[in-house]
Amino acid sequence: MDRKKREFPFSQQDFDFLRKMSNEHSGIVVSDDKYDMFYSRLCKHLRRLGLSNFSEYCQVLSKGCGAEFSEFINSITTNLTSFFRENHHFEFLSKTILPELMQRNAASRRIRIWSAGCSTGEEPYSIAMTLLEQVPSSWDIKILATDLDTDVLSKASTGVYTKDRIEGLDDRRVKRWFKKGKGGQENKVRVDERLRSIIKFSQLNLMKSWPMNGPFDVIFCRNVLIYFDNETKEKLVGRYSDILAEDSCLFIGHSETLHRITNQFDLVGKTIYRNGAKNATVEVEYETA
Repeated sequence: MDRKKREFPFSQQDFDFLRKMSNEHSGIVVSDDKYDMFYSRLCKHLRRLGLSNFSEYCQVLSKGCGAEFSEFINSITTNLTSFFRENHHFEFLSKTILPELMQRNAASRRIRIWSAGCSTGEEPYSIAMTLLEQVPSSWDIKILATDLDTDVLSKASTGVYTKDRIEGLDDRRVKRWFKKGKGGQENKVRVDERLRSIIKFSQLNLMKSWPMNGPFDVIFCRNVLIYFDNETKEKLVGRYSDILAEDSCLFIGHSETLHRITNQFDLVGKTIYRNGAKNATVEVEYETA
C-alpha cells in the first residue's frame, strides 16, 4: 500500500507506539513487515471514533486499558484455525494419550485439558469430539479454552459456524456432532450441546497471572509461541510445565519448536512434547480473575 495515498496519516512513530503497546500488553513481538497490516486493521476504529490521523488514535489508547484498548488488541490479533487442524495431534491424543489417561486416572475418572489460544473455538470443539468419542460418559471431563481476543471468544461460545467450516470432516462425525440450521440459518451449523457442556471459554492474557492452578493432563498451545521472543517463550513454557501433570503432553504449532527454549520437555511426536516436571495434584479452577 502506498503510504502517500492512505486515508489516514500513519507514521513510523505511530506504528512503533502501537506495536510497543501491543508487546507490553500481550508479549507479542510485531515485526516491521506488519506495518500495512496494522494500518488496514485499525482504520475502522479511526472512522468510528471520528479521528483524523493515527497520532490521535495513539493518544486515545494511551489513556488506559478500557474498552477501546480491548478493541485494539482484538483487531491486531491474528486468528486462523479449523476443525481438526494438524490432525496428527488429534490422532496422538486419541491413540496414545487417552488410553494412558484412562489407565492413570482410573481412580479419579477425570480429565482436564487446556486449549490456550483457542481462537474461534474449532480447536477445543475438536478436542471435545475426540474425548467424547472415546472416554466413557461416566468420566468427569472438562476443557478450558482461553484467548486474548474477546471477539473470537464470543463467537466460539455460540458454537455456530458456516457450513464450509465442516467441509472435509467425516460424515459420521458431522452427523453426530453438528446440527444443521433451518430457514435463515440454513447455511450454518451449531455444535452439539454435549460438546459445549464440557468447555469453559474464558478471556486470558498469557502474560498476566493465571486464575487456575492445575494440574492439566494436556495443554494445546498451537501457533502462539511464534509471536513471542525467546525470553518470553522460555518463561511461558516454564509456566506450562508447572501447571501440567507429570508425564503429560504439550502440543505446539507446526512451525514451532522447543529446541533451545527449555529442557523441561521431551519431544515425543511431531510438535508434541512430554513434561518431565513433577507437580502436586491440585484442583483445577475455572473461574477467571
